[in-house]
Amino acid sequence: MTSAPLLRATGLSKAYGPTTALANADFALRAGEVVAVMGPSGSGKSTLLHCLAGIVRPDAGTVDYDGRELTALSDGARSALRRTDFGFVFQFGQLVPELTCVENVALPLRLAGEKRRAAEARAAEWLARLEVDDTARKRPGDISGGQGQRVAVARALVTSPRVIFADEPTGALDSLNGERVMQLLTDASRDTGAAVVLVTHEARVAAYSDREVVVRDGAVRSPERAA
Repeated sequence: MTSAPLLRATGLSKAYGPTTALANADFALRAGEVVAVMGPSGSGKSTLLHCLAGIVRPDAGTVDYDGRELTALSDGARSALRRTDFGFVFQFGQLVPELTCVENVALPLRLAGEKRRAAEARAAEWLARLEVDDTARKRPGDISGGQGQRVAVARALVTSPRVIFADEPTGALDSLNGERVMQLLTDASRDTGAAVVLVTHEARVAAYSDREVVVRDGAVRSPERAA
């Protein structure tokens, strides 16, 4: 790919007390690209994702998204981006237990002001696309872990985001469910043109990406240099 990056981090550093999570880390993501961020536990993978998504402010360095310096935006502006341009899939889904699955998927649309009927109609379309339309009126506690992650993927995609941040999306699943979730996630992202930042420590999950980077000791390296 030769296009300019949609999302770029330069010289990111972040510490939590005496612990360095990121040390002068660089990262670039182009539109439509799926990049796997790999590394051992505690290497800084999730901190990098949180900085890229504007959830955490780095101590030093910049994050630029689509021509805007994300690190310079107000909390409100960064929150707005997370509702419109960014989608999220976490290890345990983080679905709202009191809501049905269709209500969970529709939630980002409702928060953006869309009327309930229209939001739930779009949500139902994504549940069908992720092969879990039978969960629509069930609550998260009444479905399996694999179904829950598909619902979470539908929620991440329902707003037509430009970037999806997936933090260990198969970490709580068996291998069969994990493979299906990854297949559906990457197929859907490529169909919609969404880029994906995929944090994982599993090679079988990283295999779904276009390329891999490795975080070690808070620095981002290419796989060839990471050994």
